[in-house]
Amino acid sequence: MEEKHTNSHLTASEVSHLWTAYQSNTLAICGLTHFLTHIEDQDIKEILEESKLVAEQKNNEVIALFNAEDYPIPQGFTKEDVRPDAPRLFSDALYLEYILNMSVMTLSMYSMALSVSDREDVIQFFSGCLKSTKETHIKTKALSKLKGLSFKNPVLPTPRQVEFVKKDSFLAGWFGERRPLLGIEISNLLFHSQRNALGHALITGFSQVSPSKELRRFFERGRDISEKHLSVFTKLLHVDNLPQGSPLLTSEVTTSTTAPFSDKLMMYVVSTLINSSIGEYGVSISTSPRHDLALQYTRLIAEISKYANDSANIFIEKGWMEQPPIAADRKELAK
Repeated sequence: MEEKHTNSHLTASEVSHLWTAYQSNTLAICGLTHFLTHIEDQDIKEILEESKLVAEQKNNEVIALFNAEDYPIPQGFTKEDVRPDAPRLFSDALYLEYILNMSVMTLSMYSMALSVSDREDVIQFFSGCLKSTKETHIKTKALSKLKGLSFKNPVLPTPRQVEFVKKDSFLAGWFGERRPLLGIEISNLLFHSQRNALGHALITGFSQVSPSKELRRFFERGRDISEKHLSVFTKLLHVDNLPQGSPLLTSEVTTSTTAPFSDKLMMYVVSTLINSSIGEYGVSISTSPRHDLALQYTRLIAEISKYANDSANIFIEKGWMEQPPIAADRKELAK
C-alpha cells in the first residue's frame, strides 16, 4: 500500500494554519515584488530576494500538501494585486523595518501552527518555516543595527540582592504611589510603539494612493488611531524617564499618489496589523501587573476591535473575504 502520509486527513488546526500560511506568503510575494523593483540598498535587496524565494518555496509546499488531500488551493493574492511598475511608495529603510516586523508576526504564527499540528509531514513543514523565518529575523535585525536603524532598548539597574514585593502598590497605578515600570512592561510598551510607528507609515502611504475615497477615509482613520496609540505608549514611558518609543516614520513614505497594490491587498495588510495588535495587547495585559496599564490596553483593544470589525465589513461588501476552512453546517445539511 502506498503511504501518502503517516496519519489521517489534515485536522482542522492543520488545514487552517496551512491556509493562513498560503495567504501570508502570497501577500509577501506581491509586496516583495514591488519592493525589489525600486530597491537601491544592495544589502537590503539581498534580504528581500531571500525572503521572496522562501515565500515561493513554502507556498509550493502548501500546494503539494493540499493537492495530496484534494483540497482546493486558496486564491490568496496574485499578480493582479501588485503593480511592479508603479512609483516607489516607501524607502529602503521602511522595507527593512517591514520585513523585521513581519518576521516577528510570522514566528508567532508558525510556532502556534507547529504546536497544534499532529501529522509528521505538517510538523516538518512548519518546523522548516520556523527555521527559515528565524534566520531571516536574525539577518534583518543584524542589518538594521548595522545600518543604524534599530532602536536600542534601555538597560535596567542590576539589583544587589534578591528582593520580594512588600506593598500592594505594586499592583496599583491609578491613585497614590505608583511603582516604576517592570522590565517586561517596558518591553511591551516599546514593542507596541515600534509596531504602531510602522503601521502609521504604511497606512499613511495607503491613504495617499488608494483610488477609492471610501478606503482613503478608512486608512486615514487607521493612521490617526496608530498615532494616538503611539502617543499613549510614549507618555507611559516618559513618566519613568525612559526612551520614548519609536518616532513617527512618515518621512520614509514618498509623495507618490499611484497605487502599487490593489485595494484588497492594502486592506489585508492593515487588517493583519490590527488583528496582531489585538493579540499583542492581550498578551501585554497578562504580563503587566500594574492596573493602570491593563486599563489602557483594554481601552485600546476596544478601539481597534471596532476598527477591525469595520474592516471586515468592507471586505465582505467588496467581495474580497475568502472564506477560511470552516466546519460543516449540520443544520443546513439536515434540510
